[in-house]
Amino acid sequence: MQDIDRSGRAAAGEGDALEGALLTTLLARSTADLVVLDDRLRVIWAHGAHGEPARHRVGDRFGDGCLLDDPPAFEALVGRARAGPEPHLLRTTGRRTGSEGPSRSLLLTAQRLDGPDDGGPLGVLVAVDDVTEGERDSRRAAAVAAVRESVGRTMDLTATARELVDCLVPDYAGIAAADLVVDVLHGDEPPPAAEVEGRPLRRAAVTSAVTLPEHASVDLRYVPPRTPFGRALADMRPRLVDLDSEVVWLDADPEWNRAVRMAGAHSLLIAPLALRGTVLGMLTLYRLGGDEPFCAADLETVAILATRAALTMDNARRYQHDHTIAATVQRRLLPQTARPRAALDTAHAHRVGRDNSCWYDTIALPGARTALVVGAVAGGGIESAAAMGQLRLVVRALAELDLGPDELLARLDESAARLAKERAALPTGDPLHREPLVATCVYAVYDPSTRHFVTACAGGTAPLIVSPEGRVWTPEVAPGPALGSTDLAPLANSVVSVAEGSVLVLRVGGFVREQEPADAPLRGALARPGLGLNELCDAAVYALPDAALQEGAVLLLARTGTLPPGHVVTADLAYARTSPAEARDIVREKCAVWGIDEDVARGTELVASELVTNAVRYGAPPVRMRLVLSDVLTCEVYDDGAAAPQLRHPRTMDEGGRGLYLVARFAARWGVRPTDTGKVLWAEQPLHDGTRRRAASSSSESPET
Repeated sequence: MQDIDRSGRAAAGEGDALEGALLTTLLARSTADLVVLDDRLRVIWAHGAHGEPARHRVGDRFGDGCLLDDPPAFEALVGRARAGPEPHLLRTTGRRTGSEGPSRSLLLTAQRLDGPDDGGPLGVLVAVDDVTEGERDSRRAAAVAAVRESVGRTMDLTATARELVDCLVPDYAGIAAADLVVDVLHGDEPPPAAEVEGRPLRRAAVTSAVTLPEHASVDLRYVPPRTPFGRALADMRPRLVDLDSEVVWLDADPEWNRAVRMAGAHSLLIAPLALRGTVLGMLTLYRLGGDEPFCAADLETVAILATRAALTMDNARRYQHDHTIAATVQRRLLPQTARPRAALDTAHAHRVGRDNSCWYDTIALPGARTALVVGAVAGGGIESAAAMGQLRLVVRALAELDLGPDELLARLDESAARLAKERAALPTGDPLHREPLVATCVYAVYDPSTRHFVTACAGGTAPLIVSPEGRVWTPEVAPGPALGSTDLAPLANSVVSVAEGSVLVLRVGGFVREQEPADAPLRGALARPGLGLNELCDAAVYALPDAALQEGAVLLLARTGTLPPGHVVTADLAYARTSPAEARDIVREKCAVWGIDEDVARGTELVASELVTNAVRYGAPPVRMRLVLSDVLTCEVYDDGAAAPQLRHPRTMDEGGRGLYLVARFAARWGVRPTDTGKVLWAEQPLHDGTRRRAASSSSESPET
C-alpha cells in the first residue's frame, strides 16, 4: 500500500500517476468545455465537454470558438477572476462558431490558476457549461408548479380560467387564452370529444405580455374542424404549431390571428382541456419575439397543465351546478311576493353567493303587529338550503302561536336540535352525517300601536335602527347562543321605542361586518332618510365590496308607521255576566263609525261576545277589550287568568262548549297568547274592499275610546 503524507498527497512517482489518472477521469466526465486563457484572452489549453474534441484551438482568441452575445461582460468576468483566487460566475447567451440556430444559454465560471511556490498566475480557467436544456426543464417545471399552486383557489369557472392564463404569462408564454364550451360555463355536463364539433366556445380569459387590440379577441367562436384547434379538440391531443410555416388555416379567425402575428407570435401550443373523455374547452399558448419557440418537450408539459386545469375547472363546474340547484331551492323556499303590512313598509335585498342558506321573512301577527325574521344555516349546498326551509316553516308555525321572540327562538332551538339528531342518525357513509346543524336567527316584532320594537337574537347580529333624521344606531340587544349550539345561555327580549318613520335594519351574511371601519360603508348608505326602502337596499348593495356579497347576504328593511287616529279602541269591562252585552254594544257602535260591512260587524259582535264570556267564566279580572282596525278587524280580550282555553267540538245534546267553536267558524284567524299576568284571546275578521275605503275616510272623524 502506498504511503500518504499528512497533506493527503501520495508519495512521489505513485502520486503523479494517481493525479494523472484522476485528472483524466474528471476531464472525461466534465459537462463543460474547459479553456485556459492568458492575459490577452488567447487559448493556451482546451478540453471538450464529455470527452469530445475541444471547440477552441490553442493560440486562438476565446471569441474565435464561442460567439457570445455580450463580449464586454465576458472580459469583465475574466478581469475579476484574474484579480483574486475566488471563482466568478456569468450567465449569458451565445453559440458555437459555425453552428446555426438561436443563441443558447451559457453558464461561464472563471477562476485564476496560480503556479507553484508563488510563481505567479498561470492563466484563467474558464468553464463553459451549456445550460439551455436545464433552463428549459426548469421553465417547464416552474409552469407546472405555478398551475398547481395558483389554479383552483376559487369555485368559479371564469375565475379559474383567469388564474390559469395569468400564471403562465409571461414566464412560460407571451400570450395565453382559455376558451370554454358554452354548455360547461352554464354548469352542464361537458360533451364527449366526438360531439364537440360545432359547439360554441366562449373566451373565458386571455392574458398577454404585450398590448393586443381590444377587438382582437372574439367572445364567442366556433372552431373549424380542419384547423389545429379543431384537430386538438377532436382527438384530445395537444398540438405544436410553427406559425412561420403553417398558415393555411389562419383565415378561420382572421382578427385574432392577425393580432397575435402583429404581436410577434412565432410559436403556438394548443391543448384541449379534457377530462375522462369529455372536453371542457381549449388552452392556447403563444411565444413572441426573441423568446425561443416551443419544442416537442413542451407538448408533454402543456398536457400536464391542461389536465390539471381541466380537473379544477370540472370541480368548479360541479360546484356551480350544485350551487345553482341549491340557489333555486332557496329562492322557492323564501317569500315569493311582498305582502303589504299594517303601518309598516318593508323591502329586502337578497344576494345568492357561496353561502346560499341565508333567509328572511315577514309575518303578520294579530293586532296589526309584524314579525321580521332573518337567519342563516352554517355551510352551503342544497342540504343547507333545505335546512333553511325547514327552520323557516318552523318559525312560521311558531309565529301562529303568537309567542314572544325569546320563547319562539327557544322552541326553534329545540326543533334545530331534533333536526341535528336526524342528521347524526344518518348512515356514516352519508356526508350529511358528519355535518353539524348550526344556524342563527334574529326574530323581532314591531307593534304600531305602541311603536315598540321587541328583538331576540339566537347567534345573529343585533338590528340597526335609522332615525327619521338619518342617525344610525344599534339598540342594546342581549346576545344569545346560536341554534343547535351546546351553549345553554338563556335568550332574552330587548324592547326599544322607535319614532314613526324610523327604518329597522335586519341583516345576515355579507351585510354583517364585524369591525366598525368595515361596517361604516353600510351605515353611511343607510343614513339617507330621503330615499325609499328599495333605493336604500340598492345603496346598501353598492356600498359593500364584491367579496362581501359573494358570501351570500340578506338585508331586510322596514319603515315604521302608526295606525291612523281612532283605529285602536280600548274598553275596560266589568268582571260580570253583563260584560258580553256591553262588548257587543261597543263593537256595534265602532263598526257603524268605521263603516264596517254589516255581515262583518255582526260576526265581530258574536266573536267579541264569546271571547268576553270565556274571560268572565274561566278567567280572572281585570277584563279589557281592544278593537284594532287595519287591513283586518281584530278583536282582543285580555284577562288575568292563566289557563288557556281549548277548542271543543260539542255533541248535539251538549248545552255548553260552543263558544270557541263559534269563534273559529266566524273568524278568519284566532288564537291565544300569554302576557306577563294572564292571556289574550284574539280573533280577526277580513274586511271587504268597500269597508276599507269607508274606514279610511272616517278615520279622521273617529275619536279613540
